[in-house]
Amino acid sequence: MGQKDGFLQYDRELPSSRDPQTRIHDYKEIYEEFPETKTKQQAARCMDCGIPFCHSGCPLGNIIPEFNDAVYREQWEEAVEILTSTNNFPEFTGRICPAPCEASCVLGINKPPVAIEHIEKTIAEKAYELGYITPQPPQERTGKTVAVIGSGPAGLATAAQLNKAGHLVTVFERADRIGGLLRYGIPDFKLEKWVIDRRVEVMEQEGITFKTNSFIGTDIPASELENNFDAVVICAGSTHPRDLPIPGRELDGVHFAMDFLTRQNKEVAGDQVNDKITAKDKNVLVIGGGDTGSDCIGTSNRHGAKSVMQIELLTKPLTHRTDKDPWPLWPMTLRTSSSHEEGADRKWAILTKEFIGSNGKLEKVKLVDIEWASGEDGRPTFNEIEGTEREIPCELALLAIGFLAPENKLLDAFDVEKDPRGNALTRGYQTNKSHVFAAGDARRGQSLVVWAISEGREAAIAVDRYLMGESKLEAKDDSFLNIAVEK
Repeated sequence: MGQKDGFLQYDRELPSSRDPQTRIHDYKEIYEEFPETKTKQQAARCMDCGIPFCHSGCPLGNIIPEFNDAVYREQWEEAVEILTSTNNFPEFTGRICPAPCEASCVLGINKPPVAIEHIEKTIAEKAYELGYITPQPPQERTGKTVAVIGSGPAGLATAAQLNKAGHLVTVFERADRIGGLLRYGIPDFKLEKWVIDRRVEVMEQEGITFKTNSFIGTDIPASELENNFDAVVICAGSTHPRDLPIPGRELDGVHFAMDFLTRQNKEVAGDQVNDKITAKDKNVLVIGGGDTGSDCIGTSNRHGAKSVMQIELLTKPLTHRTDKDPWPLWPMTLRTSSSHEEGADRKWAILTKEFIGSNGKLEKVKLVDIEWASGEDGRPTFNEIEGTEREIPCELALLAIGFLAPENKLLDAFDVEKDPRGNALTRGYQTNKSHVFAAGDARRGQSLVVWAISEGREAAIAVDRYLMGESKLEAKDDSFLNIAVEK
């Protein structure tokens, strides 16, 4: 514990963001520089708790008090060694993680929690600056070969860990660039893509092979991988979006959120996008209140939308915890993102009933207010509120209501059994085919980037044990995993 009274001396402070009306004219990250002295003060707020609940709050089990102490003492090499012992990509999580660790911070019981996410990002960037993150190829190779399908956070973590164990790893990505969700699902104003490129360059120098435009199960037969690799790991994500099959769904102007975001990211990358979905001068309705919906708001504002409304089926969250989500559980409270700050009309407990248009183009959306109640079986249900049905002008509706499962063509191509939700059915990350494994959203369903990294690390242990008979990589304690899953 660097400063015993740091939590009393300093308030929580984060980097300032650029003015909303200025930043909506570009796709750069929104935060200003933050002095190292202030980051040191934020690290000093950590109380080095006897029982650090932040460990269980983090799916990766990051050793948070220890790296906070190292930052306070300005021992950056020590800090990055501690952080990267559990997290392969702190430069990603330090930018886009919702920080469940902070929700479990003991200081957060009666004060704002320690700024763990910011400290994590600072450690990563300082490590690159000082040359502490450099290619570290394994000294010996096992001769075993592994194919990883998907280059999102789960695939990258799997590849990094298996390469560290000495296996020869090839990552196959169906898109034209590496990164998966990080590349084409998250806007540049939250994660500029040079951050991904920088890490991929390090991984390539460590011996990992990346192959883009490689659609396994479609362009490349699954049998080709099974015949040429000792093991295959499916990290393709949960990419089948939940649809909204109501009247008018076929109208031009109703799109899945990820189609909207992906095209914009391609344009920012310099690609010629002939089928761009634009929000310029349109009334935009974002259906879904999660992070993807928030990303649609920020992108729509940067397009120059006439208006942006976001609606959510559930009721408006409270601003404080209740007995249903006490500390250290994740608080189901109202959150305002940077995109909301840039401008959006947010509404809750609203049902979308119909898309209305003419000549095949969307013009209006019919909405109705609802009230939630407990059904006969005890499960939540809702009823429409009489007299609240109305139509609002809308030329672009974006469906940001989640994802159902992986695209099962890939799982079917490998004859992998699926669970009732359509995800890969595994036992210890191993599918019904002993040499085929799965990790990330393809296995557990739609989740957080930090969970995907954790899944990739754990899958790598299972693969290594399969290939070598015993693991070269140290597994995390099973009790921690059980606690994390129950959360």
